[in-house]
Amino acid sequence: MAKADRLERLDIRREELEGEYRDALIAALRVTAGGRWGLFGHHKDKAAIARTAPTIAALTELADEIDAMRDTLGLEPFSLHEDFMAARGPAAADAVGEPKQALAWLERLDATV
Repeated sequence: MAKADRLERLDIRREELEGEYRDALIAALRVTAGGRWGLFGHHKDKAAIARTAPTIAALTELADEIDAMRDTLGLEPFSLHEDFMAARGPAAADAVGEPKQALAWLERLDATV
């Protein structure tokens, strides 16, 4: 019974952290949708990279903690973080800009700007 209780508490904490991650990602996406580039790393702008580095680090730290919990619980890896990280990086010249990309992500997460 103690193991079941421990796993239930772990699952509750995992859900809380996933909510925190989602909230932090939405906050960062809103800033980007407002015109501040850097979250998706489309350009090699050192100032934008430095400005967004703490946000990316915090999201990654949360995701790592969530993934460790998911692994313990026998769940799939945290796909929201995987999807977000896959969307980052240099973009083609004809790709949509970061603000439009952030708006699309906000729609995906059913969040308002």
